[in-house]
Amino acid sequence: MSGTELVQKMRADNALEHIPFMVVSSEHSDYYLEPARQAGVVAILSKPFDPEDLKKALYSTLEFIEPENLELEEIELDELLVLVVDDSVTARKHICRVLNNLGIINIVQAVNGKEALACMDGRLFDLIITDYNMPEMDGQELTKYVREKGMQKSIPILMVTSVANKSQLAGVKQAGISALCDKPFEPSEVKSLIKKILSE
Repeated sequence: MSGTELVQKMRADNALEHIPFMVVSSEHSDYYLEPARQAGVVAILSKPFDPEDLKKALYSTLEFIEPENLELEEIELDELLVLVVDDSVTARKHICRVLNNLGIINIVQAVNGKEALACMDGRLFDLIITDYNMPEMDGQELTKYVREKGMQKSIPILMVTSVANKSQLAGVKQAGISALCDKPFEPSEVKSLIKKILSE
């Protein structure tokens, strides 16, 4: 069983799905690493790694398990309504766990941009967290639609993606996202981005 297969089996098991994990590998191919990113890997350590990389990965894991307060006294996190959009169920679960750890409990999930728009019909959200690559309507198309035709044109949109193509990311930024976060992401990074975009 490969490390990817192990992670996928863990995420499919209710008793094991909440366990944080990091990948230590000499593999650099997105083809092999993407399933781990989608499953919510806390960190990817490339062999050989130096002690500083390991330290950063361990701190990310601790932050995931016991997040510090977000220090947003002016925002009631438990009253926020957040829309999480990702075609990967494991990625959605991981993002929701991070949000729950921060105190955000009102979360609606959608599998793509088309379903997200249906969720937004007649309902006001405080934040959208979306993936980039999705079938039917991707994160860029969703963002563009919300910004140009949506009822909540100014809603904060955080995109969480493993896409590294600069031209694709330039298009996403031009579509109007509020912030961009890489997969795997550090919970502290998500916290600071949420703090930034909700305070604007």
